[in-house]
Amino acid sequence: MELPFETRGSESPLVDTVWSCRSGAVAEMTSVASETWGLVFWEQHDTAHAAVVGPETRSDTVAVPVEANYVGIQFAVGVSLRATATPDLVDGGIILPDTTHRTFRLDGARWEIPSPDDAEALADRLLRDGAIVRDPLVADVMRGRRPPVADRTVERRFRMATGLTQGAVRQIGRARSAALLLHSGALESQVVAALGYYDEPHLARALRRYVGHTAGQLRRGLDNAIALDLQAHP
Repeated sequence: MELPFETRGSESPLVDTVWSCRSGAVAEMTSVASETWGLVFWEQHDTAHAAVVGPETRSDTVAVPVEANYVGIQFAVGVSLRATATPDLVDGGIILPDTTHRTFRLDGARWEIPSPDDAEALADRLLRDGAIVRDPLVADVMRGRRPPVADRTVERRFRMATGLTQGAVRQIGRARSAALLLHSGALESQVVAALGYYDEPHLARALRRYVGHTAGQLRRGLDNAIALDLQAHP
């Protein structure tokens, strides 16, 4: 069983991915670890909701509001909220108050709820008005650049911006890529070689922790819903 996710990447330095989904009759799903925080908007039974969702350090089984329509924005690594420290959001989130079908409240201001095509415009407004901030050092490190500061300074900036260590950020992203490769038909040995795992048991442990499914399940197809666009390019 799959949730009908539609996911796209973004050329914005503020946004990682934008996704939309309809839950239909699905009442629960496997959540997948995420190295970034996001905004999620959904409507159910003609009522609008909005939430900030934090980075997730492991997979879990979570309840899903049935017959709900979702739009989500996952922000880029290094982007954080001004008013809420990202470490405080890890494995948690915040339901935003006073949400209507058109607007939501964040950081003391009211913003228009975006469509999937408007996500970057909202991110630009949030940055311009100071509701989010971006640490360029973290973005540079993610692109493979080595900044002219001490390693402990880099790690401290990473933790402040993401709530996670550099290692955790990279491990979570790698596990998600592994899941997509396996679902597309790649063998475990091919994924190990392509993504730099030590061996197949190392891959298996990462999948269990971060994706919540085995390599075999991902290759054969899943019996339950998962919060991952399995049709996305690995």
